[in-house]
Amino acid sequence: MRTGMLFLFILLTSLAKAQDIDVLYYSFGITLSDDKDAIVGMTAINFVHRTNEKTIKFDLTAQNKEGKGMKVLVASLATGSILKTAQDEQHLFITLPYAKKGDTQTIAISYFGIPDDGLIISKNKYGDRTFFADNWPNRAHHWLPCIDLPEDKASFSFNVIAPPHYQVVSNGRKTGEHLLAKNMKATDWEEDIPSPTKVMVIGVARFATKVYDDSPKDIPVSAWVYPQDSTKGFYDYAVATDILQFFSDYIGPYPYNKLANVQSKTIFGGMENASCIFYAESTVTGDRSSEDILAHEIAHQWFGDMATEKSFAHLWLSEGFATYFTDIYFEHKYGRDAFLKRIKKERSEVLAFAKASAHPVVDTTSDLMSLLNANSYQKGAWVLHMLRNEVGDSTFHEIIRAYYNAYKGGNAETRDFEAVAEKVSGKDMKWFFDQWLYTQGVPQLDFSVRKTKDKSYLVVTQKQPIQFHLSLNLTFSAATLETKTIHLQNKVTEILLPDNTSRILLDADAHLLYEGKSAVQLN
Repeated sequence: MRTGMLFLFILLTSLAKAQDIDVLYYSFGITLSDDKDAIVGMTAINFVHRTNEKTIKFDLTAQNKEGKGMKVLVASLATGSILKTAQDEQHLFITLPYAKKGDTQTIAISYFGIPDDGLIISKNKYGDRTFFADNWPNRAHHWLPCIDLPEDKASFSFNVIAPPHYQVVSNGRKTGEHLLAKNMKATDWEEDIPSPTKVMVIGVARFATKVYDDSPKDIPVSAWVYPQDSTKGFYDYAVATDILQFFSDYIGPYPYNKLANVQSKTIFGGMENASCIFYAESTVTGDRSSEDILAHEIAHQWFGDMATEKSFAHLWLSEGFATYFTDIYFEHKYGRDAFLKRIKKERSEVLAFAKASAHPVVDTTSDLMSLLNANSYQKGAWVLHMLRNEVGDSTFHEIIRAYYNAYKGGNAETRDFEAVAEKVSGKDMKWFFDQWLYTQGVPQLDFSVRKTKDKSYLVVTQKQPIQFHLSLNLTFSAATLETKTIHLQNKVTEILLPDNTSRILLDADAHLLYEGKSAVQLN
């Protein structure tokens, strides 16, 4: 029996690939209870066939020896016809009676089980029971049958049945709520905008809620916090309205119909779920010290949610963008000095990470959690910062808006962003993207002074194995202050210094990512 079942799974795996279908719509039905952690699920999936393959595959974690995971009870067509199913550890295989490329079908899957991840069922910091989805990067399939890849976007809805003392928040708009028999309540939410599974969520808890009066027109911005934290939480999350307005003005109109900011049990500091951001419990402080977290997650609504990386190898298109747009927001609100403080701190984090890691930013590792690192976040932000300095503020702004408009609702890779940058700027940018995103490490620059009888030269040596093309600003302290931009592309470059130079400031405005001195003293 065991050998035969293994053979069946091997056969099914070889036949079925995720790309055989494209999911158009998920209808998720989830029943929760207070007396057990098991959930009951009923999911209807509407999809289009990309091939004629009759055996299709979804991601879904099966029950393990500890009793956690999902057990499929039955799968059927819309007509009611029962379908043959099989599960391995991470997948559900369904065999259809027919399949034709281009045709659409709808199937229903009934299942139950205790989630081993993805849906966090626990007590919050006040001891109250809560249910919070936490799907990033590909943890949705621990409780939902789906194609758990960022490239497969779909519209979706949630019908959540739970005890009536809970409130339910989710993506999109609330479409209904009513009491049921046996002291239960049904709550319905629906999101029309196709989204990746990593940002499809529910939050079920006792909440205090507030809609902010200064919300942008037709986009209610709200806070959902634990009742015990209502005063602090409503104050902390109120900054979301200004952040949302700034990004809408800079990038383009906010794409969703609301923005809920939710105190939660996410394992991250924040999670950018589309129109329904989950923040860690600790972000409620009463002093707005988490403003940067809110800005980061709100920026993701454009980059990561609406314009999504095609695969996690290109995660910087999400995390690097959100990090740099947080910096830009701080520049807008608090000034250039606040911006430079953040960017310099991020440079230090990149340099520290580069000493311990030998990976480029575009990283094809299968260890997705390991991508939550300074390459994806801070170095990605610095790539945008250097691009901004390379092309100028107005062209950079145009590049960002053009990229977002081209890929909103879809998926992009790094080369797609590169192509937009080249088209808008009119420049060949391949060298820039190759050295900063596809090459590991950062430039290591050594600075020294060479003197002759009557002249002095600054000697700049690139110590890393591959020479980068760099622009470095030098500020000379001599009879007067003089700033000059030099271009480095060889291993050694010499620059004639003005007479009587006593000190050279290197990259005083923090335009370049490199390891090395910030000043050279001559006398």
